[in-house]
This record gives sequence, structure tokens and C-alpha cells, in this order.
Amino acid sequence: MSDMNAAPFDLSAVVSGLYVYPVKSCAGVSLQDVVLTETGLEFDRAWMVVDAKGEFLTQREFARLALVQPQFKLDEMVLRAHGMLALHVKLGEVEAPVRVRIWDEDVSAFDMGKVAAQWFTDFLGAAARLVRFDPDHKRLSSSKWTGDIEALNQFNDGFPVLVISQASLAQFNAKLLAAGHAEISMSRFRPNIVLASGPEGDAMLPHDEDRLDMLYISTAQGQAQLKLVKPCPRCPIPNVDPLTASISFEVGDMLQSYRADARLNGAVSFGMNAIVLAGVDQQLRVGQTVGASFQFD
Repeated sequence: MSDMNAAPFDLSAVVSGLYVYPVKSCAGVSLQDVVLTETGLEFDRAWMVVDAKGEFLTQREFARLALVQPQFKLDEMVLRAHGMLALHVKLGEVEAPVRVRIWDEDVSAFDMGKVAAQWFTDFLGAAARLVRFDPDHKRLSSSKWTGDIEALNQFNDGFPVLVISQASLAQFNAKLLAAGHAEISMSRFRPNIVLASGPEGDAMLPHDEDRLDMLYISTAQGQAQLKLVKPCPRCPIPNVDPLTASISFEVGDMLQSYRADARLNGAVSFGMNAIVLAGVDQQLRVGQTVGASFQFD
């Protein structure tokens, strides 16, 4: 038995998926390994689309953003969408500093230039620009949920990392099938880290992540530690089919039927937001072993 499994953890699991969403509200990128940073997974929500006034745009207003497919190639990010020439964005280059707004926050960023602006304007059919988060800007998660821990974000909705288990999705799909609907993929819920049952110990149950306090991920460099702090409230975005950008309501309706969360005053939740306590600059990899502890009131 490995040292990880020998530790006094309440639950053992493995990392079964790693995802980043380089441009907020655009498609995700599935990775086999990724660097953990103090703001979450490297390049996650590092860029964002804004309107002419600098207000952030998401699939809530433009479902078509789901069809923008990022890909990392050497020193650039390549964005592709049907009917559009590929947009190449250099990872190490920005243009003019700007101020943008996400939710109720004014945030420092960098405009990515006229070519990127025209690309998103043409694709969305509305004035838009691409901006990159200013790493010198200190954007914090809500202290209501993090306590005295300062957890940094880029353009995330509020927390650095979203964790969901395979068991939770499997239960959700079973409910959809029983109601006569088709299964959906995990991409609807846009997690960063997906957990599956480990090779030893008890299987993960649906929404075990709701009850977890800490994740201890065994890496080649040591151990990464994430603290699960807040259930993830769900907006209408899971109703958007990531392959077609079509909108239907069976996903949201099913969430409403069984996922009302008292911790969110009755709002529906799916997945848990986490913050980074240790392991910055370590490499997370699919297949790594995870030890977890349950939270007890």
C-alpha cells in the first residue's frame, strides 16, 4: 500500500481529469498535466471577452462563446471557431493596460489588440475585445468563505479551482436518462479537477466533494493542498450545449429538482470551489493519487 493510502485520510481518489478555460466562458482544454499556481491552474481564465464599455461577456449573453475552441501551441494560444480564421494569441505578449469590469469588481487588465477585437466582434456580431488579466492585480475570493486566507483569482467567477467527482455526474446522468433525456458530458459543468474513485478504499459516492474539507494531491514534487470552501452555485450556463451552443432547460430543471443547497440559501449547486493552500508551481497530472478529509461541523 502506498504512503498516500496509508495516511489517515477519510477518502482516497485519483485525478481523472484536468481542465482549463483560458478564455472565460469559451470552451475548455483537457490536459494530462498542468502547473498549479496561486490563482489555480495555469492559464485558467487568464483572458476574457469584454464589450465596448469593458463589461465582461459570457455564455449568459452570448451562448456562441462556447464554440470558441482554444488550443495551446508552443508559445501561443490558438482560438478556432466555425467560419473564422484561426486567431493566434502570443502567451507572452499584451498591449495597452485597461480597466475592465467583472461582476461588481473593477479589475486591471491588458487589451490584446485590434486583431483580437475584430475577431470576437465578427464572431459575436457585437462590439467586443479580448483582454488579459494583469498579474499584478490582487483579486481575492470572498473572505466570507475563505476566512483569513487570501485566495487569489484571475477572471474566475470567484474562486481559483472547481472540483467535481465522476460519481456526481454519473448520478446526474442517471436521473436525466430516467426522465427521458440524453446524457451530458462533464464539460457542461466546467470543472478544473475531476475526481474518481481510487484503486483502493471505498468508492466515491455522488457529491462526496460536498462534504470534503481538504484535498492532498500527491505530485512528483511533493504534495499539493486544496481546501474546498464553497458549493458552486449554478447559473443557466449548464443549459448551453458546448458542442452546438443550443440552449435547452432539462439540465437546469434537473438541478432544481434535487440540488437546492441550504448553504447557498436554497440556490442549486453542483461541485465545490476550492482554494490553493500549498503546492504552487507543482505539476498536477491525471492519475495522481488524492487523499481527502471530510469536514465535520
